[in-house]
Amino acid sequence: MQQACAFSSVMYWDARYRGGGTSGAGSVGHLAQFKAGVINRFIADNRITSVIDLGCGDGSQLGLLRLPADYVGVDVSPTALWQCSGRFPQRRFMPCEQADTLPAAELALSLDVIFHLVEDSVFVSTMRRLFALATRFVVIYASNVDADWPVPHVRHRAFTRHVAQSEPDWRLLAHLPNRYPFDPRRPDETSFADFFIYGRPDAACTLHIPQTV
Repeated sequence: MQQACAFSSVMYWDARYRGGGTSGAGSVGHLAQFKAGVINRFIADNRITSVIDLGCGDGSQLGLLRLPADYVGVDVSPTALWQCSGRFPQRRFMPCEQADTLPAAELALSLDVIFHLVEDSVFVSTMRRLFALATRFVVIYASNVDADWPVPHVRHRAFTRHVAQSEPDWRLLAHLPNRYPFDPRRPDETSFADFFIYGRPDAACTLHIPQTV
């Protein structure tokens, strides 16, 4: 009897984009507008001059962001990177395996990514890379509970516990709940993700988190 292959998040996402799929409902419509409002104000308030986006996907969310010139989008999918390069020729994109060669940016973003890190080793390495690539802030948009999900490309994790244990030089500055909390009757119009904003204790900046956007 042939043994089933283990799920690969890298293979899943590239196959999804090659097949004409998208980054998902969270990257379009009012959910994307909500994310963009928070991130754009955060960048402006804190005068962020460089950003690394770890998991840029197909670029749908990127199109709504007001980013500094020094931006690098990173993704596991070669297809997504090709799509982004064509859509945003003025921006820089690179595969995850090359991201460790980048100089750290003031802000590292992880938007709708962590709950797609199904494999434990991928989760641990991605979280390490995310914080290593930031000098001032890390902004995460994700769920924060340990739970299985009825689709193979989603696995919810209580990631703040992991960060507290593995990244002692960072502290959670703010938790901003989603304006559109998850409703199983409207899964494509709501989200189980909230914003979690981390900073270094010695970050020389004033932090403003919008309560409405």
